[in-house]
Amino acid sequence: MYGFEDETYLSVLRGAANNIEQIKQVVAEVEQKGYSNIFLVGTGGTYSMVSPLAYMFKTNSTLEWYYEIAAELVKAKPKKLGNRSLMITASLSGTTKETIEAAEYATSVGATVISLVGEADSPLGKASTYAIANAASNDNLCEEIYLQLFAIGALLMKGNGEFPECDRLLDNLKKMPEVLLKVRQENDERALAFAEKHKDTKFHMCVGAGNTWGETYCFAMCVLEEMQWIPTKSIHAAEFFHGTVEMTEKDMSFMLFKGEDETRALVDRVENFVRKYSDIVQVWDTKDYALEGIDEDMRKFVAPMVMSSQLERVSAHFEHVRNHSLDIRRYYRTVEY
Repeated sequence: MYGFEDETYLSVLRGAANNIEQIKQVVAEVEQKGYSNIFLVGTGGTYSMVSPLAYMFKTNSTLEWYYEIAAELVKAKPKKLGNRSLMITASLSGTTKETIEAAEYATSVGATVISLVGEADSPLGKASTYAIANAASNDNLCEEIYLQLFAIGALLMKGNGEFPECDRLLDNLKKMPEVLLKVRQENDERALAFAEKHKDTKFHMCVGAGNTWGETYCFAMCVLEEMQWIPTKSIHAAEFFHGTVEMTEKDMSFMLFKGEDETRALVDRVENFVRKYSDIVQVWDTKDYALEGIDEDMRKFVAPMVMSSQLERVSAHFEHVRNHSLDIRRYYRTVEY
């Protein structure tokens, strides 16, 4: 496959799976200290990546949680963030300044900070109470962060006396490296066909919901806009019929992102509508993959990882057919702003 090495991918995801033992220890220490609320914090791509964890808490837990953009958190200074708070965040490089500032502010008010980073001694790692490190790259970052975030979430819920599925979810997460590799392999040809068909498409409408909403937002913003400079709108399926629906035309490109949780019907509703009024509709559906070895009732929890895996083949092929490197930036980390 273009721009992809099987063994590198497996090594990174197995590293994340191996971190589950460290995560158990960290969560146990956090629980021994005690906490009252959880702040899920990120910047850009990592803000989108904590979205599925927020959805997991919303639908499975009574834990008190808040979902925040790092830069806004630092400016707003939420009154609920204090010495009984737990912050969970991530940055591969560990140098994202807004996330570092959020971690530093959190620790300054006595909060406990868990960060997922590439290197423990990175600036974010040093600013955190616990730095859980696993070397990765943009090609495998989402899956390895999801794997660790879901482990943290499951263990926190278990400690709260809920989510009896915790141990089984952890077991299923450990199987995901090989499962996700197969997803990539199975989606490669379809991803190439999509990239070739749309290499010159000027605008895409990306629609998702539930625990794959974060991937919808991330693919639109981080890949199509930031890495490929293609104008895009990400819209939550629940909000599509309030304004955005009027943008539907025969030549409007729609990308629909379907997971397997309770909100799937919201994306189905959008699909039923846009297929009537647009000639360009692409559905990316996690149900298209067998996910051999994964328990049926665990599929909805791992769906964001499956979505990410199939979309990253689209990213790679866009880079190739458009002759536009995923690493080129005009402004981000290039100029002052």
